[in-house]
Amino acid sequence: MTSLHRFTIASLPATPWKNGGGTTREIACWPPGAGIENFDWRVSIATIAASGPFSIFAGVDRTIMLLVGDGVRLHSKEGIDHRLDTSHAPFSFSGDVAIDCTLLGDASSDFNVMSRRAMCAAVVTVTRDPQTLEASRDGLLLCLDGQWRAGDQTLQKDEGLWWANSPHAWSLEPLTSGASLVAVRWSHHSNQS
Repeated sequence: MTSLHRFTIASLPATPWKNGGGTTREIACWPPGAGIENFDWRVSIATIAASGPFSIFAGVDRTIMLLVGDGVRLHSKEGIDHRLDTSHAPFSFSGDVAIDCTLLGDASSDFNVMSRRAMCAAVVTVTRDPQTLEASRDGLLLCLDGQWRAGDQTLQKDEGLWWANSPHAWSLEPLTSGASLVAVRWSHHSNQS
């Protein structure tokens, strides 16, 4: 079984939310077969079509990043008040917090990373410059704009790679002007294999 998986956003099936407020396209979830209650980490793309509350994920750290659209305002009684209206700017928050989401215009599409706090932590970075990523056991790359070379792989806009349980390091090089890419790397706590 290969440890490296290619994907395109368009090929991911869209699952409607129970509340009718949007859809989710799951990119990857670890371990295989894990559900919402027992994943270590999960990456998805959500289309938010209506204002409303976010689901609470106790014990989970979240990072959200606007891909397309006018964006949303995230606010909570605990003092979070963030306008997610700049593309490719990651925003991190605790899944324990009850957050309300208000559309700032039409529907928006967002990149979502969830990590179970007791198991691992995610670092989400957007790059526009050549660089080398140190090896991580689990990770994901997604081309946001332009074209990239990642090792011996070439990624176009909305194409990506993910890997799990098998360390990969990457030499990243933009092949077109204005190219950008998001990298997610998970570090597992020392008591986890």
